[in-house]
Amino acid sequence: MKVLIDNYDSFTYNLYQLIGSFDPDIVVVKNDEITLDELKKMNPTHLILSPGPGRPEDSGISLAAARYYANRIPILGVCMGLEVLADALGGRLKLANTLMHGKSDKITLDTSDPLFDGCEKTATVARYHSLVADLDTLPGIFDVPALSSDGDIMALTIPSMNIYSVQFHPESVMTDPKLGSQIIKNFLKCNATVTA
Repeated sequence: MKVLIDNYDSFTYNLYQLIGSFDPDIVVVKNDEITLDELKKMNPTHLILSPGPGRPEDSGISLAAARYYANRIPILGVCMGLEVLADALGGRLKLANTLMHGKSDKITLDTSDPLFDGCEKTATVARYHSLVADLDTLPGIFDVPALSSDGDIMALTIPSMNIYSVQFHPESVMTDPKLGSQIIKNFLKCNATVTA
């Protein structure tokens, strides 16, 4: 079963529907209505960290879940989910070069990264955020396979650990639908058994 942690964002159920269109075995849990022990009992095969307002420390169980499940099962972070993964695994955040709330942007993708396999090298995406991962503070285990038009990090991945995240919204109507669908398909192909 795939577990989507809802960080109280209006896009959570759009993300749920996109994932569910490829695999209906998905449940949504609120970030403050479940403990890590309860989450473990659900025995998820994949973990998805939703967008949300605020900072990672405002995301309830998300930080603890990211730390626990890193290198155990595939994880996908979206928007705040990327910020949670960056924070949980040793990075810091900073203000974006340009605050982007409900704006589209053309980003550049490294299509050799498993998350972007089968995607075009550039794409239009929806951005709704003020914070981004700070490249200067990220541990060397992270890859940065996508950048915004103004140089902000738009994706962080650790393929050897099946950890993937995007700062933009693949589930938004403002994002190229082929890109959003391909990202989800690529993530769902990840095997829950990781060898690092």
